[in-house]
Amino acid sequence: MPHPFCTCTDLSCPFHPSNHDKGCTPCIAKNLKEREIPTCFFKAVGHPKPTKDWHFEDFAALILSAREAENTPGRPEESRTDTDA
Repeated sequence: MPHPFCTCTDLSCPFHPSNHDKGCTPCIAKNLKEREIPTCFFKAVGHPKPTKDWHFEDFAALILSAREAENTPGRPEESRTDTDA
């Protein structure tokens, strides 16, 4: 069963949707149990991950880092999105 929205590249992970027929549920359950955020959330930010781990705190650091980069003086206007107001 194809999962075109899944951006995780770890196809060997037993929780990856390509390895079973339960969709994202096993991945989400595993991540919640370990206080982690799925890879797809990190990738959706579109900014380099500043930490080596996947925990809630690491995702928060990524969001803050991306926000700081967006607010850097001299940022080209054409890279702004409608949500940058």
